[in-house]
Amino acid sequence: MKGARLSNKTRKTLGGHSPGFTLIEVLIALALFAIIGAVFANGLATASRATITADVRTNAESLARTEMEYIKNLGYADNYTVEIPAQYQEAGYEVLPIGVEELADGLQKITVTVTHEGREIITLEGYKVSRG
Repeated sequence: MKGARLSNKTRKTLGGHSPGFTLIEVLIALALFAIIGAVFANGLATASRATITADVRTNAESLARTEMEYIKNLGYADNYTVEIPAQYQEAGYEVLPIGVEELADGLQKITVTVTHEGREIITLEGYKVSRG
């Protein structure tokens, strides 16, 4: 009885000389994908934190400027109180007591400080003149 002849392709596949990937090559590729994925995820997290920080700073600056303009439109006084709009209060923003420093010739230095969740975000200074 004559032995069965195998084609070259079958012989290569069964003989272990196939042109496929080895286990080490696959593991190296998976490790590279994992490293690239971790770097990408870290980049997204950093970008997300930066966006949140910029949003908090922008809202605090807007609130401080609004309060400063409100105070400038009030009559000349020794003490100013402001009411924070509800959307800012709900988001954790607060305005510290308004600083008033009397300067010469009816000039006041007004200081508005805005905090977010207990952390000072921005301090805005402006001047007010007595027009009376």
